[in-house]
Amino acid sequence: MHYHGSCHCGRIAYEVEGEVEQGIECNCSHCSRKGYCLWFVSREQVRLLTPPSAMSTYTFNRHVIQHHFCPVCGCSPFGFGRSPDGKETAAVNLRCLQDFDLVSVPRVQVDGRSF
Repeated sequence: MHYHGSCHCGRIAYEVEGEVEQGIECNCSHCSRKGYCLWFVSREQVRLLTPPSAMSTYTFNRHVIQHHFCPVCGCSPFGFGRSPDGKETAAVNLRCLQDFDLVSVPRVQVDGRSF
């Protein structure tokens, strides 16, 4: 499946390819406050339509994930990092995909506070 995503104002836009099998809801302080529902894919599955210079980035804790957000509307459509095996990965916020039915996928709760 091919999806188009963006922040609220559209300044950050991207495309992502793949099949969404589940949404991850993490209880860490960052994800729970922002209400993320994440879909993890390899970094190569995400194609930015906006230059990285148009985004702001936030890191915390161990500073291994670059949480990208729009400096205009504040929306956080995705983050980039590395999986435990070292592969480049992307955490796509399912709530930022256009025409995606979030109710159609099961949600998995993850205890990120314990990481």
